[in-house]
Amino acid sequence: MSDSSTDESFPNLTAFLQTDSYIGQYEGELRRRYKRFSERLAQLEEAEGAFDYFTLSYQSFGIQRRSDNSLVLREWAPGAEAVFLTGDFNSWGKESHPFTQKEYGKWELYLSPKVDKSPAIKHLTKLKLVVLTKTGEYLFRISPWAKHVTKTLDSVTYDWTHWDPPQPYQFQHPRPPRPSSLRIYEAHVGISSPEEKIASYKNFTREVLPRIKDLGYNCVQLMAIMEHAYYASFGYQVTNFFAASSRFGTPDDLKHLIDTAHSMGIVVLLDMVHSHASSNTEDGLNYFDGTDSCFFHGGSRGTHSLWGSRLFNYSSWEVVRFLLSNLRWWMEEYHFDGFRFDAVTSMLYHHHGIGTSFSGNYSEYFGIQVDEDALVYLMLANYILHKLYPQCITVAEDVSGMPGLCRSIEEGGLGFDYRLTMAVPDKWIQVSFRLL
Repeated sequence: MSDSSTDESFPNLTAFLQTDSYIGQYEGELRRRYKRFSERLAQLEEAEGAFDYFTLSYQSFGIQRRSDNSLVLREWAPGAEAVFLTGDFNSWGKESHPFTQKEYGKWELYLSPKVDKSPAIKHLTKLKLVVLTKTGEYLFRISPWAKHVTKTLDSVTYDWTHWDPPQPYQFQHPRPPRPSSLRIYEAHVGISSPEEKIASYKNFTREVLPRIKDLGYNCVQLMAIMEHAYYASFGYQVTNFFAASSRFGTPDDLKHLIDTAHSMGIVVLLDMVHSHASSNTEDGLNYFDGTDSCFFHGGSRGTHSLWGSRLFNYSSWEVVRFLLSNLRWWMEEYHFDGFRFDAVTSMLYHHHGIGTSFSGNYSEYFGIQVDEDALVYLMLANYILHKLYPQCITVAEDVSGMPGLCRSIEEGGLGFDYRLTMAVPDKWIQVSFRLL
Protein backbone atom coordinates (compact mmCIF):
# COMPACT_ATOMS: atom_id res chain seq x y z
CA MET A 1 0.00 0.00 0.00
CA SER A 2 1.27 3.46 -0.78
CA ASP A 3 2.55 5.62 2.05
CA SER A 4 -0.26 8.16 1.60
CA SER A 5 -3.01 5.70 2.52
CA THR A 6 -1.41 4.94 5.88
CA ASP A 7 -0.56 8.57 6.65
CA GLU A 8 -2.41 10.01 9.63
CA SER A 9 -3.29 13.07 7.55
CA PHE A 10 -5.53 11.00 5.31
CA PRO A 11 -8.22 11.26 4.30
CA ASN A 12 -7.66 14.91 3.44
CA LEU A 13 -11.21 16.22 3.61
CA THR A 14 -10.39 19.90 3.03
CA ALA A 15 -11.64 20.07 -0.56
CA PHE A 16 -14.68 17.89 0.21
CA LEU A 17 -15.73 20.08 3.14
CA GLN A 18 -15.15 23.31 1.21
CA THR A 19 -17.16 22.31 -1.87
CA ASP A 20 -20.04 20.57 -0.08
CA SER A 21 -21.59 22.62 2.69
CA TYR A 22 -23.85 19.76 3.77
CA ILE A 23 -21.12 17.19 4.42
CA GLY A 24 -19.52 18.82 7.46
CA GLN A 25 -21.70 17.10 10.07
CA TYR A 26 -20.69 13.74 8.61
CA GLU A 27 -16.93 14.33 8.73
CA GLY A 28 -16.57 11.70 11.45
CA GLU A 29 -18.43 9.15 9.32
CA LEU A 30 -16.17 9.82 6.34
CA ARG A 31 -13.08 9.33 8.48
CA ARG A 32 -14.48 6.14 9.97
CA ARG A 33 -15.23 4.74 6.50
CA TYR A 34 -11.73 5.54 5.36
CA LYS A 35 -10.31 3.86 8.45
CA ARG A 36 -12.27 0.68 7.68
CA PHE A 37 -10.94 0.72 4.11
CA SER A 38 -7.37 1.36 5.27
CA GLU A 39 -7.54 -1.43 7.86
CA ARG A 40 -8.97 -3.89 5.34
CA LEU A 41 -6.25 -3.11 2.82
CA ALA A 42 -3.56 -3.48 5.50
CA GLN A 43 -5.02 -6.86 6.57
CA LEU A 44 -5.02 -8.00 2.98
CA GLU A 45 -1.40 -7.07 2.45
CA GLU A 46 -0.28 -8.56 5.76
CA ALA A 47 -1.96 -11.91 5.07
CA GLU A 48 -1.30 -12.19 1.33
CA GLY A 49 1.99 -10.32 0.90
CA ALA A 50 0.67 -7.63 -1.44
CA PHE A 51 -2.62 -6.69 -3.04
CA ASP A 52 -1.02 -7.35 -6.42
CA TYR A 53 -0.61 -11.04 -5.55
CA PHE A 54 -4.02 -11.31 -3.86
CA THR A 55 -5.83 -9.90 -6.87
CA LEU A 56 -4.08 -12.29 -9.26
CA SER A 57 -5.67 -15.31 -7.60
CA TYR A 58 -7.02 -16.48 -10.97
CA GLN A 59 -3.42 -17.62 -11.48
CA SER A 60 -3.67 -20.02 -8.53
CA PHE A 61 -7.36 -21.03 -8.43
CA GLY A 62 -9.19 -23.06 -11.04
CA ILE A 63 -6.93 -25.04 -13.38
CA GLN A 64 -3.27 -24.02 -13.62
CA ARG A 65 -0.83 -25.61 -16.06
CA ARG A 66 2.77 -25.64 -14.92
CA SER A 67 5.84 -25.45 -17.15
CA ASP A 68 6.20 -29.26 -17.15
CA ASN A 69 2.52 -29.59 -18.23
CA SER A 70 1.41 -30.88 -14.86
CA LEU A 71 -1.90 -29.41 -13.67
CA VAL A 72 -2.83 -28.02 -10.27
CA LEU A 73 -6.46 -27.37 -9.46
CA ARG A 74 -7.58 -25.30 -6.48
CA GLU A 75 -11.11 -24.50 -5.33
CA TRP A 76 -12.76 -22.89 -2.32
CA ALA A 77 -15.71 -24.92 -1.05
CA PRO A 78 -15.88 -24.53 2.76
CA GLY A 79 -19.19 -26.37 3.10
CA ALA A 80 -18.14 -29.46 1.14
CA GLU A 81 -17.44 -32.89 2.61
CA ALA A 82 -15.37 -33.86 -0.45
CA VAL A 83 -14.60 -32.56 -3.95
CA PHE A 84 -13.80 -34.55 -7.11
CA LEU A 85 -13.00 -33.77 -10.75
CA THR A 86 -14.76 -35.54 -13.57
CA GLY A 87 -15.00 -35.10 -17.32
CA ASP A 88 -14.07 -36.41 -20.74
CA PHE A 89 -10.54 -37.10 -19.55
CA ASN A 90 -11.62 -39.82 -17.07
CA SER A 91 -14.77 -41.05 -18.84
CA TRP A 92 -16.83 -39.11 -16.30
CA GLY A 93 -15.78 -41.23 -13.36
CA LYS A 94 -17.42 -39.52 -10.42
CA GLU A 95 -14.89 -40.23 -7.66
CA SER A 96 -11.73 -41.27 -9.50
CA HIS A 97 -9.97 -37.92 -9.02
CA PRO A 98 -10.46 -36.62 -5.48
CA PHE A 99 -9.20 -33.24 -4.24
CA THR A 100 -7.20 -32.98 -1.02
CA GLN A 101 -8.67 -30.79 1.69
CA LYS A 102 -6.53 -27.85 2.77
CA GLU A 103 -6.93 -25.03 5.29
CA TYR A 104 -9.70 -22.43 5.22
CA GLY A 105 -12.10 -24.40 3.05
CA LYS A 106 -9.70 -24.84 0.13
CA TRP A 107 -9.25 -28.02 -1.92
CA GLU A 108 -6.39 -29.02 -4.24
CA LEU A 109 -5.76 -31.66 -6.91
CA TYR A 110 -2.51 -32.43 -8.72
CA LEU A 111 -2.51 -34.13 -12.14
CA SER A 112 0.82 -35.26 -13.56
CA PRO A 113 1.47 -35.04 -17.32
CA LYS A 114 0.66 -37.95 -19.61
CA VAL A 115 3.37 -40.33 -20.75
CA ASP A 116 3.89 -38.19 -23.85
CA LYS A 117 4.40 -35.14 -21.54
CA SER A 118 1.15 -33.50 -22.65
CA PRO A 119 -1.33 -32.17 -20.05
CA ALA A 120 -3.77 -34.67 -18.52
CA ILE A 121 -6.58 -32.35 -19.58
CA LYS A 122 -6.37 -30.99 -23.10
CA HIS A 123 -7.84 -27.87 -24.65
CA LEU A 124 -11.68 -27.92 -25.00
CA THR A 125 -12.13 -30.89 -22.65
CA LYS A 126 -15.55 -30.92 -20.93
CA LEU A 127 -15.29 -30.96 -17.12
CA LYS A 128 -17.35 -30.82 -13.94
CA LEU A 129 -16.57 -30.57 -10.27
CA VAL A 130 -18.37 -33.12 -8.12
CA VAL A 131 -19.13 -31.73 -4.67
CA LEU A 132 -20.14 -34.14 -1.91
CA THR A 133 -22.18 -32.20 0.62
CA LYS A 134 -22.34 -32.71 4.38
CA THR A 135 -25.71 -34.39 3.87
CA GLY A 136 -24.29 -36.95 1.44
CA GLU A 137 -25.61 -35.42 -1.78
CA TYR A 138 -23.47 -35.32 -4.93
CA LEU A 139 -23.62 -32.01 -6.82
CA PHE A 140 -22.20 -31.41 -10.29
CA ARG A 141 -20.77 -27.92 -10.50
CA ILE A 142 -18.76 -25.60 -12.75
CA SER A 143 -15.63 -24.10 -11.23
CA PRO A 144 -16.24 -20.47 -10.21
CA TRP A 145 -12.91 -19.72 -11.93
CA ALA A 146 -13.86 -21.40 -15.25
CA LYS A 147 -12.52 -19.36 -18.18
CA HIS A 148 -14.86 -20.78 -20.82
CA VAL A 149 -18.32 -22.37 -20.70
CA THR A 150 -20.43 -23.59 -23.59
CA LYS A 151 -23.92 -24.94 -24.21
CA THR A 152 -25.18 -27.38 -26.80
CA LEU A 153 -28.57 -26.90 -28.45
CA ASP A 154 -30.04 -29.94 -26.70
CA SER A 155 -28.98 -28.78 -23.21
CA VAL A 156 -30.55 -26.27 -20.83
CA THR A 157 -27.37 -25.72 -18.79
CA TYR A 158 -23.83 -24.71 -19.62
CA ASP A 159 -20.77 -26.97 -19.57
CA TRP A 160 -17.32 -26.13 -18.26
CA THR A 161 -15.04 -26.32 -21.32
CA HIS A 162 -11.33 -26.16 -20.50
CA TRP A 163 -9.71 -23.26 -22.35
CA ASP A 164 -5.97 -23.71 -22.91
CA PRO A 165 -5.23 -23.06 -26.61
CA PRO A 166 -1.81 -24.16 -27.88
CA GLN A 167 -1.31 -20.69 -29.39
CA PRO A 168 -2.78 -18.02 -27.09
CA TYR A 169 -3.96 -14.77 -28.66
CA GLN A 170 -1.26 -12.11 -28.94
CA PHE A 171 -2.44 -8.50 -28.72
CA GLN A 172 -1.05 -6.28 -31.45
CA HIS A 173 -2.05 -2.83 -30.25
CA PRO A 174 -1.46 -1.00 -26.95
CA ARG A 175 -4.27 0.57 -24.98
CA PRO A 176 -4.97 4.08 -26.31
CA PRO A 177 -4.55 7.04 -23.96
CA ARG A 178 -7.46 7.71 -21.64
CA PRO A 179 -9.75 10.28 -23.30
CA SER A 180 -9.99 13.62 -21.53
CA SER A 181 -13.70 13.67 -22.39
CA LEU A 182 -15.56 10.39 -22.81
CA ARG A 183 -18.08 9.86 -25.61
CA ILE A 184 -19.47 6.43 -24.81
CA TYR A 185 -21.28 4.12 -27.23
CA GLU A 186 -23.12 1.48 -25.19
CA ALA A 187 -23.53 -1.77 -27.11
CA HIS A 188 -24.79 -5.33 -26.82
CA VAL A 189 -22.90 -7.63 -29.17
CA GLY A 190 -25.77 -10.08 -29.56
CA ILE A 191 -28.24 -7.50 -30.91
CA SER A 192 -25.77 -5.49 -32.97
CA SER A 193 -26.93 -6.90 -36.29
CA PRO A 194 -30.21 -6.43 -38.21
CA GLU A 195 -30.25 -10.17 -38.92
CA GLU A 196 -32.70 -12.28 -36.92
CA LYS A 197 -30.03 -14.16 -35.03
CA ILE A 198 -27.56 -13.61 -32.20
CA ALA A 199 -24.71 -11.56 -33.61
CA SER A 200 -21.06 -12.37 -32.98
CA TYR A 201 -17.86 -10.75 -31.74
CA LYS A 202 -16.54 -11.06 -35.29
CA ASN A 203 -19.56 -9.27 -36.73
CA PHE A 204 -19.21 -6.48 -34.16
CA THR A 205 -15.51 -6.08 -35.00
CA ARG A 206 -16.13 -6.02 -38.74
CA GLU A 207 -19.42 -4.11 -39.01
CA VAL A 208 -19.99 -2.06 -35.87
CA LEU A 209 -16.61 -0.77 -34.69
CA PRO A 210 -15.98 1.22 -37.90
CA ARG A 211 -19.40 2.90 -37.53
CA ILE A 212 -18.66 3.76 -33.89
CA LYS A 213 -15.37 5.32 -34.99
CA ASP A 214 -17.00 7.27 -37.83
CA LEU A 215 -19.67 8.64 -35.49
CA GLY A 216 -16.99 10.23 -33.34
CA TYR A 217 -17.16 8.03 -30.24
CA ASN A 218 -13.93 7.36 -28.34
CA CYS A 219 -15.27 4.68 -25.99
CA VAL A 220 -17.47 1.62 -26.32
CA GLN A 221 -19.16 0.03 -23.31
CA LEU A 222 -19.92 -3.64 -23.86
CA MET A 223 -22.92 -5.20 -22.16
CA ALA A 224 -23.60 -8.91 -21.55
CA ILE A 225 -20.00 -10.11 -21.87
CA MET A 226 -19.70 -12.08 -18.63
CA GLU A 227 -21.44 -15.40 -19.23
CA HIS A 228 -25.13 -15.54 -18.35
CA ALA A 229 -27.34 -18.55 -18.88
CA TYR A 230 -30.50 -16.44 -19.22
CA TYR A 231 -30.06 -14.45 -22.43
CA ALA A 232 -33.07 -12.21 -21.80
CA SER A 233 -31.35 -10.85 -18.66
CA PHE A 234 -29.18 -8.68 -20.97
CA GLY A 235 -26.16 -10.05 -19.11
CA TYR A 236 -27.23 -8.91 -15.65
CA GLN A 237 -27.78 -12.43 -14.25
CA VAL A 238 -24.16 -13.58 -14.41
CA THR A 239 -23.46 -17.28 -13.96
CA ASN A 240 -19.74 -17.47 -14.83
CA PHE A 241 -17.71 -14.42 -13.87
CA PHE A 242 -14.43 -15.30 -15.60
CA ALA A 243 -15.96 -16.55 -18.85
CA ALA A 244 -16.72 -14.37 -21.86
CA SER A 245 -20.10 -15.28 -23.30
CA SER A 246 -19.66 -18.10 -25.80
CA ARG A 247 -22.94 -17.18 -27.53
CA PHE A 248 -21.00 -14.56 -29.48
CA GLY A 249 -17.84 -16.55 -30.21
CA THR A 250 -14.57 -17.58 -28.59
CA PRO A 251 -12.42 -15.75 -26.04
CA ASP A 252 -9.97 -15.00 -28.86
CA ASP A 253 -12.75 -13.40 -30.91
CA LEU A 254 -13.47 -10.99 -28.04
CA LYS A 255 -9.77 -10.24 -27.64
CA HIS A 256 -9.54 -9.43 -31.34
CA LEU A 257 -12.54 -7.10 -30.99
CA ILE A 258 -10.84 -5.17 -28.19
CA ASP A 259 -7.50 -5.19 -30.01
CA THR A 260 -9.18 -3.76 -33.10
CA ALA A 261 -10.96 -1.07 -31.07
CA HIS A 262 -7.61 -0.06 -29.60
CA SER A 263 -6.12 0.22 -33.08
CA MET A 264 -8.88 2.79 -33.80
CA GLY A 265 -8.11 4.77 -30.66
CA ILE A 266 -11.28 3.53 -28.95
CA VAL A 267 -11.18 2.49 -25.28
CA VAL A 268 -13.40 -0.40 -24.20
CA LEU A 269 -15.33 -0.63 -20.93
CA LEU A 270 -16.84 -3.81 -19.54
CA ASP A 271 -20.26 -3.73 -17.93
CA MET A 272 -19.18 -5.21 -14.59
CA VAL A 273 -21.84 -6.95 -12.49
CA HIS A 274 -20.53 -7.41 -8.94
CA SER A 275 -23.78 -6.30 -7.34
CA HIS A 276 -25.46 -9.70 -7.55
CA ALA A 277 -25.30 -13.08 -9.30
CA SER A 278 -27.64 -15.53 -10.98
CA SER A 279 -29.50 -17.92 -8.68
CA ASN A 280 -28.62 -20.83 -10.99
CA THR A 281 -27.02 -23.77 -9.24
CA GLU A 282 -25.85 -26.24 -11.90
CA ASP A 283 -24.04 -23.62 -13.98
CA GLY A 284 -23.78 -20.72 -11.51
CA LEU A 285 -22.35 -19.91 -8.07
CA ASN A 286 -25.52 -20.52 -6.08
CA TYR A 287 -25.21 -23.40 -3.58
CA PHE A 288 -21.76 -24.13 -5.05
CA ASP A 289 -20.67 -26.15 -2.00
CA GLY A 290 -24.17 -27.25 -1.02
CA THR A 291 -24.74 -24.30 1.31
CA ASP A 292 -26.48 -21.01 0.59
CA SER A 293 -23.67 -19.00 2.16
CA CYS A 294 -20.54 -19.93 0.19
CA PHE A 295 -20.27 -16.76 -1.90
CA PHE A 296 -23.39 -15.05 -0.63
CA HIS A 297 -25.14 -14.01 2.53
CA GLY A 298 -27.18 -16.84 3.98
CA GLY A 299 -30.92 -16.61 4.45
CA SER A 300 -33.10 -13.80 3.19
CA ARG A 301 -30.24 -11.28 3.26
CA GLY A 302 -28.59 -13.21 0.45
CA THR A 303 -31.44 -12.85 -2.04
CA HIS A 304 -32.59 -9.74 -3.90
CA SER A 305 -36.34 -9.63 -3.43
CA LEU A 306 -37.06 -8.04 -6.84
CA TRP A 307 -34.44 -9.63 -9.07
CA GLY A 308 -34.45 -13.11 -7.52
CA SER A 309 -30.65 -13.09 -7.67
CA ARG A 310 -28.04 -13.84 -5.01
CA LEU A 311 -26.22 -11.11 -3.08
CA PHE A 312 -22.49 -11.33 -2.37
CA ASN A 313 -21.09 -11.33 1.15
CA TYR A 314 -18.53 -8.54 0.81
CA SER A 315 -17.22 -9.15 4.33
CA SER A 316 -15.90 -12.59 3.27
CA TRP A 317 -12.16 -12.73 2.60
CA GLU A 318 -12.54 -15.28 -0.19
CA VAL A 319 -15.41 -13.41 -1.83
CA VAL A 320 -13.27 -10.26 -1.95
CA ARG A 321 -10.43 -12.36 -3.41
CA PHE A 322 -12.77 -13.69 -6.08
CA LEU A 323 -14.25 -10.32 -7.04
CA LEU A 324 -11.02 -8.29 -7.04
CA SER A 325 -9.27 -11.03 -9.02
CA ASN A 326 -12.17 -10.94 -11.44
CA LEU A 327 -11.43 -7.27 -12.14
CA ARG A 328 -7.75 -8.03 -12.71
CA TRP A 329 -8.63 -10.92 -15.04
CA TRP A 330 -10.60 -8.74 -17.43
CA MET A 331 -7.91 -6.04 -17.35
CA GLU A 332 -4.98 -8.42 -17.83
CA GLU A 333 -6.39 -11.19 -20.03
CA TYR A 334 -8.69 -9.15 -22.27
CA HIS A 335 -7.11 -5.68 -22.05
CA PHE A 336 -10.30 -3.87 -21.13
CA ASP A 337 -9.73 -0.22 -20.24
CA GLY A 338 -12.11 -0.04 -17.30
CA PHE A 339 -15.54 -0.85 -16.00
CA ARG A 340 -19.05 0.45 -15.65
CA PHE A 341 -20.11 -0.99 -12.28
CA ASP A 342 -23.73 -2.06 -12.46
CA ALA A 343 -26.35 -1.44 -9.75
CA VAL A 344 -24.04 0.33 -7.31
CA THR A 345 -27.10 1.67 -5.50
CA SER A 346 -28.16 -1.89 -4.71
CA MET A 347 -24.71 -2.56 -3.30
CA LEU A 348 -24.46 0.54 -1.14
CA TYR A 349 -27.63 0.08 0.89
CA HIS A 350 -29.13 -2.80 2.82
CA HIS A 351 -32.51 -1.86 1.34
CA HIS A 352 -30.95 -2.02 -2.17
CA GLY A 353 -32.96 1.05 -3.16
CA ILE A 354 -36.17 -1.00 -3.13
CA GLY A 355 -39.16 1.18 -2.26
CA THR A 356 -36.85 4.09 -1.58
CA SER A 357 -37.13 7.59 -3.02
CA PHE A 358 -33.87 9.42 -2.42
CA SER A 359 -34.66 13.00 -1.51
CA GLY A 360 -31.10 14.24 -1.25
CA ASN A 361 -31.22 14.47 2.54
CA TYR A 362 -27.73 13.45 3.67
CA SER A 363 -29.09 11.28 6.46
CA GLU A 364 -30.02 8.82 3.68
CA TYR A 365 -26.33 8.29 2.85
CA PHE A 366 -25.06 7.60 6.36
CA GLY A 367 -26.24 5.28 9.09
CA ILE A 368 -27.32 1.68 9.52
CA GLN A 369 -28.99 1.53 6.08
CA VAL A 370 -25.57 1.71 4.41
CA ASP A 371 -23.86 -1.62 3.66
CA GLU A 372 -20.35 -0.61 4.67
CA ASP A 373 -18.86 -3.96 3.68
CA ALA A 374 -19.99 -3.30 0.10
CA LEU A 375 -18.85 0.31 0.33
CA VAL A 376 -15.37 -0.74 1.48
CA TYR A 377 -15.24 -3.34 -1.31
CA LEU A 378 -15.92 -0.62 -3.89
CA MET A 379 -13.21 1.55 -2.32
CA LEU A 380 -10.77 -1.36 -2.52
CA ALA A 381 -11.72 -2.03 -6.15
CA ASN A 382 -11.17 1.59 -7.17
CA TYR A 383 -7.97 1.94 -5.16
CA ILE A 384 -6.40 -1.19 -6.64
CA LEU A 385 -7.52 -0.52 -10.21
CA HIS A 386 -6.20 3.03 -10.21
CA LYS A 387 -2.93 2.09 -8.51
CA LEU A 388 -2.18 -0.75 -10.91
CA TYR A 389 -3.69 0.85 -14.01
CA PRO A 390 -3.50 4.67 -13.70
CA GLN A 391 -5.42 5.09 -16.97
CA CYS A 392 -8.25 2.80 -15.85
CA ILE A 393 -11.78 4.26 -16.07
CA THR A 394 -14.42 3.37 -13.49
CA VAL A 395 -18.06 4.39 -13.77
CA ALA A 396 -20.68 3.86 -11.08
CA GLU A 397 -24.32 3.36 -11.95
CA ASP A 398 -25.97 5.05 -8.98
CA VAL A 399 -29.37 6.68 -8.62
CA SER A 400 -29.03 7.61 -4.96
CA GLY A 401 -26.61 10.52 -5.26
CA MET A 402 -24.15 9.18 -2.67
CA PRO A 403 -21.87 12.15 -1.75
CA GLY A 404 -18.21 11.62 -2.63
CA LEU A 405 -18.92 8.76 -5.02
CA CYS A 406 -16.56 10.27 -7.60
CA ARG A 407 -14.12 11.90 -5.20
CA SER A 408 -10.75 10.23 -4.69
CA ILE A 409 -10.38 7.82 -1.78
CA GLU A 410 -7.62 9.99 -0.31
CA GLU A 411 -10.10 12.87 -0.20
CA GLY A 412 -12.79 10.84 1.55
CA GLY A 413 -14.62 9.50 -1.51
CA LEU A 414 -15.26 6.10 -3.05
CA GLY A 415 -12.83 6.64 -5.92
CA PHE A 416 -14.99 6.37 -9.04
CA ASP A 417 -14.16 8.53 -12.06
CA TYR A 418 -17.72 9.01 -13.26
CA ARG A 419 -21.28 8.52 -12.09
CA LEU A 420 -23.98 7.25 -14.43
CA THR A 421 -27.25 8.52 -13.00
CA MET A 422 -29.74 6.13 -14.54
CA ALA A 423 -32.67 8.24 -13.35
CA VAL A 424 -31.96 10.76 -16.13
CA PRO A 425 -31.96 8.35 -19.12
CA ASP A 426 -34.88 6.47 -17.56
CA LYS A 427 -36.83 9.73 -17.48
CA TRP A 428 -36.04 10.40 -21.14
CA ILE A 429 -37.25 6.89 -21.99
CA GLN A 430 -40.48 7.59 -20.13
CA VAL A 431 -40.97 10.90 -21.92
CA SER A 432 -40.18 9.30 -25.31
CA PHE A 433 -42.81 6.60 -24.82
CA ARG A 434 -45.40 9.23 -23.97
CA LEU A 435 -44.67 11.01 -27.24
CA LEU A 436 -45.03 7.89 -29.36
